[in-house]
Amino acid sequence: MSEAGESAVYTHGHHESVLRSHTWRTAANSAAYLLGSLKPHMRILDIGCGPGTITADLAALVPDGQVTGVDHAPGILDRARATAAERGLANVDFAVADVHALDFPDDTFCVVHAHQLLQHVGDPVRALREMRRVTKPNGFIAVRDSDYAAMTWYPASTGMDDWLDLYHRVARANGGEPDAGRRLKAWALEAGLSDVTATSSTWTFATAEERAWWSGLWADRTLTSDYAERATKGGHATGEQLRAVSEAWREWGAREDGWFSVLHGEILCRKEA
Repeated sequence: MSEAGESAVYTHGHHESVLRSHTWRTAANSAAYLLGSLKPHMRILDIGCGPGTITADLAALVPDGQVTGVDHAPGILDRARATAAERGLANVDFAVADVHALDFPDDTFCVVHAHQLLQHVGDPVRALREMRRVTKPNGFIAVRDSDYAAMTWYPASTGMDDWLDLYHRVARANGGEPDAGRRLKAWALEAGLSDVTATSSTWTFATAEERAWWSGLWADRTLTSDYAERATKGGHATGEQLRAVSEAWREWGAREDGWFSVLHGEILCRKEA
């Protein structure tokens, strides 16, 4: 990673409880705002591709084009390659990259996409400038990030309030900005992008199956992931406090009237010709 990237570390890591969420993501549930702009011939760069489920979907949507998925963590790319291979996709490749200093020439891609990335980087404005640099004139920069302060749930839970407060502290100590969603338009304008369409969309978890899945992955992540280790080693929480937060997640998930919504900010920016 370049020097600029070293000011932030990825809060979650790639524990199984994290990948449970990442592998659930699709172009339909995580990039719908972009799909109407895609054409079959396009060349796409997917930054922070993780296990490659969105990347593979994008590749299927541009059968005459090419998709390159990049991530800073080399290990996760094996999972991404397996995802593409399982789907029989020949128009996708993967590489290690740092969004602050992309190893691609100017004006290379028709679309540069990033999902849940800018909340974790040290300099999101510099990242957007790099994304703009490698985008072709009249091409698109597409970014979607959640906004933790805007997440909401029912019923009220002191333990869940503690979770949100803890997550904010851990993420910011790692150099990120967990409330990135609301800042995307401002960052894009600061990066020199002028044709910016800002929208929002949500994930909602309300059925028994959805609640069990969402609460379970957060209950596990709170105890056993890189996030849990950073919370304790950084002095943000004790093991006992993490166990209390984990139990609060499970209690919420067991509630028949439980409901949780994740707000995402989105920007679709056209690079000037």
